[in-house]
Amino acid sequence: MSRRLRFLAVGVALVAGACGGGDPPGETSAQPAATVTAPSTTVPPAPPPSAPATATGEELRGVAVRLTEVATLDAPVAMAQRPGHDPFFVAERAGRVRVVEDGGLRPEPLLEVETTTESERGLLGLAFSPDGSHLYVSYTNLEGDSRLEEYAMGEGATEIDLASRRTLVRVDQPFSNHNGGHVAFGPDGLLYYGLGDGGGSGDPEGNAQDTSTLLGAVLRIDPRAQGEAPYAIPADNPFAGGGGRGEIYLYGVRNPWRFSFDRATGDLWLADVGQNAIEEVNRLTPETAAGANLGWPALEGSRPYDGDPPPGAVPPIYEYTHDEGFSVTGGYVYRGEAIPALGGAYVFADLGTARLWALAVDPGGAGAERVDLGVGVDEGTLVSFSEDAGGELYVISIAGTISRLDPA
Repeated sequence: MSRRLRFLAVGVALVAGACGGGDPPGETSAQPAATVTAPSTTVPPAPPPSAPATATGEELRGVAVRLTEVATLDAPVAMAQRPGHDPFFVAERAGRVRVVEDGGLRPEPLLEVETTTESERGLLGLAFSPDGSHLYVSYTNLEGDSRLEEYAMGEGATEIDLASRRTLVRVDQPFSNHNGGHVAFGPDGLLYYGLGDGGGSGDPEGNAQDTSTLLGAVLRIDPRAQGEAPYAIPADNPFAGGGGRGEIYLYGVRNPWRFSFDRATGDLWLADVGQNAIEEVNRLTPETAAGANLGWPALEGSRPYDGDPPPGAVPPIYEYTHDEGFSVTGGYVYRGEAIPALGGAYVFADLGTARLWALAVDPGGAGAERVDLGVGVDEGTLVSFSEDAGGELYVISIAGTISRLDPA
């Protein structure tokens, strides 16, 4: 059992469809998906004329914030807001998607998937397409294997067509930990899906450096069906032309526990849970993200772990040792309006300490300074963050609470 699970088992369960039934026939990580190589039909937004202002460490030390509880659920692990609508949709680890609206929790689940909460398994992530027409859920099935599924949404804010269930990605998991499972849409309108290295200790199967498997990687796909193919591989993916699985966008990750895109710059921020010593935060620009190798298992953060570092391995922008925590929880670059002094800082945490931290990033990208924001939730429970339509941030505790980050 991993450090994450050993700690949580003392108090709350880890973490992080109403359709049962088995999965339709499909491929595993060892067999390429029936996809087509197709160019993206979306156009990435033009970069801003100049880099947006980013708070300095000194400025962040003067920020006063508080957490305002907005909902209580059963082991929440992720949350998303449907574009163009007010309600929040919350993934509970046991397989339910719940609706929070008008300050209250709707009694009946919107959706239920069949999953298991053994080890690090369960319903792990959810996201809406940019136009709000489809909901995507990421979970492990009853056999412990990863599934990414799509549901069509109706005209009403919380209407869902359960009969539209469609499985996009199926990946066999060799162990019960390091499932990853985060799913998000990027500024290019494409779907990004994170998968851990398959579990075990030290990546025993060598998945993170093997581009013939989907494990140990972040995938990037166009989720729309292409004839009989469940999705399309964008033509500008690094392995779309060969040399690896076309779905892979970046690789060399151990267990990417939450990633996000800076809505002002398009930068991809990814937190990767470490093995024995180091937790890391990675920042990848739109120019450097495609094909990036983050180095695991040769590197744990910037430190050697097992073998020679791969050429061109991308180092983290920030790392910390297990003297300060044991399992990083990725967050967001703050772009809201409620706390101006926090603007441009990356807000994240560690599962163990459950304190909110902010990174002040050097404008030249040379490094980052971490500042404790002075608030947090119960130790061992901070599993996720969420961002609403206005850029305000929410903190998710698997102990049950969802809280908004507000000015003090």
